[in-house]
Amino acid sequence: MKQLKITKEDYDLFRTFLEGVSGIVLGDNKHYLVSSRLNRLMNDNNIESYSDLIDILRENRIRGFTDQVVDAMTTNETMWFRDTYPYEALKNTVFPQLDNIDHKLRIWSSACSSGQEPYSISMIVDEYIKSSLGAFKHGVEVVATDISLSVLEQAKKGIYDESAMNRGITEERKRQYFNRIGDLWEIKPEINSRITFKTANLQESYAHLGKFDIIFCRNVLIYFSSEMKTEILNKMAACLNDNGFLLLGSSEAPNRYTDAFEMVRVPQGVIYRVL
Repeated sequence: MKQLKITKEDYDLFRTFLEGVSGIVLGDNKHYLVSSRLNRLMNDNNIESYSDLIDILRENRIRGFTDQVVDAMTTNETMWFRDTYPYEALKNTVFPQLDNIDHKLRIWSSACSSGQEPYSISMIVDEYIKSSLGAFKHGVEVVATDISLSVLEQAKKGIYDESAMNRGITEERKRQYFNRIGDLWEIKPEINSRITFKTANLQESYAHLGKFDIIFCRNVLIYFSSEMKTEILNKMAACLNDNGFLLLGSSEAPNRYTDAFEMVRVPQGVIYRVL
């Protein structure tokens, strides 16, 4: 496979384009990241240089190609029950405050990647309902969104190989919530059926998604500019019902960008409640 090099000028043009279509901000020295993620895609489409790539993207010459480029540049690092404490916070702090609401509980997994986060949320919902009879009598819906079409298609299937299953899932949950299919593991229907998968770009309007009681936006804001972080957080605040909760990554905090949330301390970390 031909290795294509990117010049500083082309890199600057590409990262401006990427931020415009996805909101993702690349630093000054991520040339290797761009080359490593786009080289195969460019070879497969017989694109000889990054200047040609940028022209193709600007002129939208190849149908669906911008989506393919965004897919390639999107970081889809994930695991089951990532960091543990957000799920403990759901079970011990958030759900007890919401289990008698007079409407269907709605939870948004806003960058769901290949599905481990929304499925983990659905498992925690199942465990809570079984331990708190009568909770969420109007039901629970998890809306899982991502900008990447390819990972959404993977997530919808709910089928994982052994390497994915070795990242954060306990043997007990594996037995309870998955069916074995040869060398693969498939999420059981009662966990999958609670989840709706949709494409969404965090730069755009969220109105079509409706209102939520809980939003997961974990390890996502780090990829956006300060201005875009403010915009995203304010739009998410507007999407939350009264007393709704926002769960961010451990290195992320909203207070520098908006005053729409208050901090709620939980064991091992913090979560946020809309004001």
